Amino acid sequence: MLEEYATTGFQATHLAEAVDITRRMRDDGATIYLALTSNMVSSGLRETVAYLCREDLVDVLITTSGSITEDVIKTEKPFVMGDWDVDEAAMREAGINRLGNIFVPSDRYVWLEEYLNDFFEDFFAEEPVRTPSEFARELGKTLDDPDSVLKNAADNDIPVFCPALTDAEVGNFLYYYDKRVDRDIGVEILEDYETLIGEGLLADTTGLLCFGAGVPKHHAIMTNLFRGGADYAVYVSTGTEHDGSLSGAPPDEAVSWGKIKAEDETNHTEVKAEATLVVPLLVAAAFKGYDPAGSVAEPDGAEAPATDD
Repeated sequence: MLEEYATTGFQATHLAEAVDITRRMRDDGATIYLALTSNMVSSGLRETVAYLCREDLVDVLITTSGSITEDVIKTEKPFVMGDWDVDEAAMREAGINRLGNIFVPSDRYVWLEEYLNDFFEDFFAEEPVRTPSEFARELGKTLDDPDSVLKNAADNDIPVFCPALTDAEVGNFLYYYDKRVDRDIGVEILEDYETLIGEGLLADTTGLLCFGAGVPKHHAIMTNLFRGGADYAVYVSTGTEHDGSLSGAPPDEAVSWGKIKAEDETNHTEVKAEATLVVPLLVAAAFKGYDPAGSVAEPDGAEAPATDD
């Protein structure tokens, strides 16, 4: 079906381009960056992202604090399907928070604060100043949910970079903890930035999958600037470029800054669509249903790298 999308027109054609470019990333053995906003984890795309980490199909994860917050909550307490059109004041009175048509009861955050306080004690006892990637890795090691993004990333040593760690409840709870404990603790972001730059400099080829925009997308493309630009890029976004925002900027604009290589126009594309509609199709066609060049099948169906033996 997706092959027919190539000649369907409109965003279907862009989705077919996205599948093709992602397959080329894999064929070339690219270091694949997955940059995603937290609403991906708010939705059922959490399981899709967890799959990519569990199967070790991506190499670098860049996200926001909300992804960490909500991934941890979902290991213990689910979110609830709701509606877009509700009485917001009544929701507030009932202690229910709305994410689009997904509801998050406030008791989830009560549980999260208790969980994180215990984690903070051990985490900062080892070193008083840590990086966001250390935070994500060590937190992931404490989780026991096969659908957890953080757990699967930690299991496969996939670094999770979160430049805006304070921009969600995790940040609030860090703030409360810092004010309560009688010692200096801190989160060092510059070390992570240097590490992220190094990921690109050490890679022969890089490919970017940007689901959503904002801080994750820009950290993916900005750190690739140091290596002369990313070799491949796929954006999935509903942002518009007409307001001049970075979130709405298409990959063509990143080419002008040197953040994506200007090899030709076939190394990048943008699908203007809401991610929950197209990301599962992209992952199914470019990952789950595709064997990259240079791989051979094991007898049990698993893939192994091709060798010269």
